[in-house]
Amino acid sequence: MSPPPPPLGRSRRRGGRSDHAFDPALDDRELIDARNQFTQGRWSDARALLVTTGNDWDRRGHRLLGLAEIPSAVDWAGDWLLAEPESADATTLLGCACVVRALRPKAKADEAARARQACLAAARITPEDPTPWLALLLLDRGREDGGDETGRLFEEVRSRHPEHHHAHHVMTALLAESHPDSGQDPLHEVYDFAAWAAEQAPADSPLAVLPVIAHAERYRVLVAAGSESDDPVASGHWSGRRARQVMKAAFDWWLEWEREDHPRHRVDLNFLAHAKVCEGRTAEAAALFHRIGPHATAAPWSYAGRDPYAAFTAARDHALGTP
Repeated sequence: MSPPPPPLGRSRRRGGRSDHAFDPALDDRELIDARNQFTQGRWSDARALLVTTGNDWDRRGHRLLGLAEIPSAVDWAGDWLLAEPESADATTLLGCACVVRALRPKAKADEAARARQACLAAARITPEDPTPWLALLLLDRGREDGGDETGRLFEEVRSRHPEHHHAHHVMTALLAESHPDSGQDPLHEVYDFAAWAAEQAPADSPLAVLPVIAHAERYRVLVAAGSESDDPVASGHWSGRRARQVMKAAFDWWLEWEREDHPRHRVDLNFLAHAKVCEGRTAEAAALFHRIGPHATAAPWSYAGRDPYAAFTAARDHALGTP
């Protein structure tokens, strides 16, 4: 029998925040370098970065959103667009930056409408690019009055890039939130969606891990609804037959196909490590933590009301045998 998972740190009080800043760039060194220049208002490196990224849509979305996160991104993207009014990269970056600004806690009332118009302008310039639609998907998902168009926006992304990693994660999180009072329903729609997406994707696609994402997202919802314990052992969510099958399939995929070339592969590794910790499989978790290195992500370590960095470090230290 597998040993029980370690405690992941106490649940934080409602509204509490970790002092640790998670870097959305993850391990993308080229993005980090370009972002450092962009922070100072110098956009030439960002321009070159996006040119070399080309139509690698997952990487393009990752990099545009990474640049959009800096506080002055709207201003600097606007300056770039003034210098190059026909630039699709500048237009799309402005749309992404407007979305990030509109989703901040103290955003002004009209910023969501401005973000939407900026993204639609980018979509008109580059109709083949899923990134403006990804930004609109995030806008719709992140607003309290959003959600009505999420499915349509997801299809806009998927029609341009059927394996879009980030968009599938957004939809999984949304679908997991339906019927929070139904408990551990093995036929819940989020599981069907994740299994369908994994089956549709090529064998080497990281969407093979999506069933694990669905399992974690559903756990987040059930704990928040009070129908599951925030203790992985007490909840039973991670020890049932379906959970074991999902975790084994995803871990086996990782052993055979690990996609270090994918820009968001550290996101998948964090979800896999979290699942293995909750499952009590310390040796497998340790292998994943070695691959993650310093590139922790807030999700899913923040689930069940945890301080994400404290939960990550507690789990990592236990798995790696750090005293």
